[in-house]
Amino acid sequence: MTGLWQVIAEFEEEWADGKVQGWDNEGQENGHVSAQPSGIDLDYYSTVEELMEVGPERLKEALAALGLKTGGTFQQRAERLFLTKHTPLEQLDRKHFAKGSRGAEQNGFAATPQQAESSKAIAFTEAKIIKLCDLLHETIVRTKENVEKKQALTYEEMEAEREEEDIQADSESDDEEQQIYNPLKLPMGWDGKPIPYWLYKLHGLGQEFKCEICGNHSYWGRRAYERHFKEWRHQHGMRCLGIPNTKNFNEITSIEEAKVLWEGIQEKQGVNKWRPELEEEYEDKEGNIYNKKTYTDLQRQGLI
Repeated sequence: MTGLWQVIAEFEEEWADGKVQGWDNEGQENGHVSAQPSGIDLDYYSTVEELMEVGPERLKEALAALGLKTGGTFQQRAERLFLTKHTPLEQLDRKHFAKGSRGAEQNGFAATPQQAESSKAIAFTEAKIIKLCDLLHETIVRTKENVEKKQALTYEEMEAEREEEDIQADSESDDEEQQIYNPLKLPMGWDGKPIPYWLYKLHGLGQEFKCEICGNHSYWGRRAYERHFKEWRHQHGMRCLGIPNTKNFNEITSIEEAKVLWEGIQEKQGVNKWRPELEEEYEDKEGNIYNKKTYTDLQRQGLI
């Protein structure tokens, strides 16, 4: 990190003085850029047809960088850019420049702040890469030597080396498994290690909740227990009982209690048969709740 901060300081100083290697930004700071800031060297092209090989998008970018119009056909763009090969921008007819272009007003040499910032960002990236290559020089050299060494190995030598690496990896994994100490039988976290005890207590993971509707499945912790009422296992159990999985049945885990409550709801509403397409609830991956009809329609349309 110290080396990187040093690079930033040195770069800012050299950029201000126009001394960054490979970047002559003195002209940019004075408000001028070269006639070809687009990255297309017209010296390599002798005809418009050859220039068209770079593609329409690059031509458009090159024209925009020079403040020239970017419209017209593919060939018209190439012809417009090819004019700048033998004709300085300040001598071009103003009709070739885009409206409001500072390039036309300032003889085609004005640099926009965006261009200056873009050039500075690229130069700074190069400076960081050079510094990182310097800091990692030894590692890079060793890596190259290792690659060259492997390229010179025979098939038998490569197989022997691979077997040695596999044995070493197996021994390391065995050591890691032996080091895991979990006397409290805590659940494993994402890293393969027991979660902290305070987190175990915070979520009440030592508390067991059984649900008869889910086939006496156990849920550990209040959070998992509350969430399971909208999950597939509980929904399937309610469907098998012929009971809609609505909010009225939250916290109901007994089959008998669910049946009694459903009979009471039917008597109160005067309905002998429930309508699953309107009353049965479904949950998507984002936790949104729909009735069966809406869920089926959205699923058929590929929206969920």
